[in-house]
Amino acid sequence: MKMAEQIIELDIVMGSLSEIHSDANVPRNVRAKMELIINTLKEETELLIKVNKALNELDSIGSDVNLQAYTRTQIWNIMSALEKM
Repeated sequence: MKMAEQIIELDIVMGSLSEIHSDANVPRNVRAKMELIINTLKEETELLIKVNKALNELDSIGSDVNLQAYTRTQIWNIMSALEKM
């Protein structure tokens, strides 16, 4: 994937993460982790490192029993997008 495509894809992922973060129906602990992931992806480190950190956090969130099916699907879609980078 080219650098410009990665930047566009990262912007889309950040928007999706922000959407989950601002959803009042999402459990507070999950919203807090979303904020952590957003901040991780904003760091000035290598893209691969940021993506791997985000994927690890998202993987742990995806198995949260308190998540609604819709939110879980959103998280899986975000993970899929990150894995393509």
